[in-house]
Amino acid sequence: MDIIGIIREACVETVAQALKAQQLGADRVELCSRLDLDGLTPSEKTITEAVNSLQIPVKVMIRPREGDFVYNSDEIATMLRSIDYCKINKVSGIVVGVLDHSGNLDLGAIRRLAEKAAPLPVTIHKAIDQTNDPVQAIEQLKSLNNVDAVLTSGKALTAEEGKEMIKEMIRAAGDDLKVVVAGKVKYDNLAHLHREINATEYHGRKIVG
Repeated sequence: MDIIGIIREACVETVAQALKAQQLGADRVELCSRLDLDGLTPSEKTITEAVNSLQIPVKVMIRPREGDFVYNSDEIATMLRSIDYCKINKVSGIVVGVLDHSGNLDLGAIRRLAEKAAPLPVTIHKAIDQTNDPVQAIEQLKSLNNVDAVLTSGKALTAEEGKEMIKEMIRAAGDDLKVVVAGKVKYDNLAHLHREINATEYHGRKIVG
């Protein structure tokens, strides 16, 4: 299936999966470990092997543990070290998300991580869907340098269920941020979702088969 002008990002946890996604036509991969836990930071070995093996861009999830997205200072330090490794090994971008105890984006922590990542572009992952108001969170992110995208299923389990919120987020993002649509986005429903949502980027484990 060929939808002109969109980016298909495959979510993978091994180099073999990444190579298969590339073969099937993925435009980019997001590399994670433990997708059964919604994705954690992959090993340094996996990061290096993926970057050296692929011709398409590799974004890397920076998430030090399972559970919530409220991190202490030691966990932030771990994330900063992981970002350093990604920069040295020439990944294409990083994916992070930090919340505060009130259920809002922790803009201070995100700014610190984004500054460390520069010049790599930063995507805010689905932690944004756990904020009190994802549209307001979009507006807040516009003030941060180097944050260029958000990953969302519109505060729902699937993109289909969250499509109205996703469309609101796309309107709020305007030309300042890219909205990457996630949530059970697959090869066989991508065309339908694109007609409904009309985003420019989509993300899923089975997005290319």
